Amino acid sequence: MKFIETCKNIWKIEDLRNRLLTTLLFVLIYRFGSFIVLPGIDPTALSSLHAQTAGGLMALLDMFSGGAFSNASVFALGIMPYISASIVIQLLTIAVPYFQKMQKEGESGRQKMNQITRYLTVAILLFQGPSYLVNLSVQMAQAGQRLDIGFNWFTISSTIILCAGSMFVMWLGERITDRGVGNGISFIILIGIIARLPGAIVQEFSSRLNDAGGGLIVFLLEVVILLLVFAFAIMLVQGTRKIPVQYAKRIVGNKQYGGVRQYIPLKVNAANVMPIIFAQAIMFIPIAIVGFRADGSSAFMRAFMDNNSFWYNLVFGILIVAFTYFYTAIIINPVQMAENLKLNNGFIPGVKPGKKTAEYIDTIMSRITLPGSILLAIIAILPAFARLFGVSMSFAQFFGGTSLLIMVGVILDTLQQIESHLLMRHYDGFFDGGMRIKGRSGAMAY
Repeated sequence: MKFIETCKNIWKIEDLRNRLLTTLLFVLIYRFGSFIVLPGIDPTALSSLHAQTAGGLMALLDMFSGGAFSNASVFALGIMPYISASIVIQLLTIAVPYFQKMQKEGESGRQKMNQITRYLTVAILLFQGPSYLVNLSVQMAQAGQRLDIGFNWFTISSTIILCAGSMFVMWLGERITDRGVGNGISFIILIGIIARLPGAIVQEFSSRLNDAGGGLIVFLLEVVILLLVFAFAIMLVQGTRKIPVQYAKRIVGNKQYGGVRQYIPLKVNAANVMPIIFAQAIMFIPIAIVGFRADGSSAFMRAFMDNNSFWYNLVFGILIVAFTYFYTAIIINPVQMAENLKLNNGFIPGVKPGKKTAEYIDTIMSRITLPGSILLAIIAILPAFARLFGVSMSFAQFFGGTSLLIMVGVILDTLQQIESHLLMRHYDGFFDGGMRIKGRSGAMAY
């Protein structure tokens, strides 16, 4: 079989084998840490916390942490504070000249921005840590256990442990990026999502078996629809619009260059899953504001803590569209693309080189980004519609939504990197006939 042959080829490449084993080791460390309970917490008294994270936005937050949130783990706050800090820094690169200058400094500027992002992450964690402990004390009180929260050693030490745990998760993600396979931060989120998938499927299957009147048929229909949405998400991530480029003839010595037509592939969704991650991080803000609790908060706050509510999904969809344009503007530079074409003696037929070419590329990107961002937003809010048709909360989270899109984007990106290693060593990729997996950049993996 092609798949077995590809796995054998992967194992033959020492560098790729070591990267995969390193990734697996870091993933096992992350999963192990998600079950290490904070010192001083009785694991048997977490039943109310498990019930709290069974639905709503808390369930999604618990999924992103791989269950660490509901386990009162040292990794309970997960990677989302780092994502939130990254959003703030990237927004500052647009509004603040100091960060704009830093962004243009190349590798040294990137290192400075990463350092500032880490400091901001610690500041966010110092705010979220006590909020998490307050909510934990309330949930444990419902189970008959008292947790002394105040300005005492337990609160201080637990906050430090929670901060250290999240920073360690961030460090694991960076090590996966450097020494493993795929984008480490996204991969950490992916692992947390996949860890919840088997249980969600079993729970939905069991509930449908107990339904009278074709429950099993309904379950099979749900699986088929889920696979269709999955396939549509793949097409959305991989879809491109090709711009024809003509290269003029050049004769250097006895050799002729150019004179051929090629294409610039522009992705319909160039930002991939980043708008989803960014928008979701913003939607977690109400939880932090009310201390992870909906009790006593206003109706406005409760609406934004329910991921099935109309206002939550409307704002979530708008944020996805906005972040898609924002992130596309960061990673796609029409001026630079036009300059590169001009330097390489290339031009778009019917368009003048230089400024006109940059404007043309920018117009094309704006046109294809709008439908791409809207489709991305529609897929992101599909779980709310799934809930309307009686799909269980745990399974509905995979019925489109943030979970599915992150899974599609990160898995394709990881497979693309593995295939790149195979092709560099002259092995076949995952498919026959020259078909290649498109990764995050939208380019073929050669």
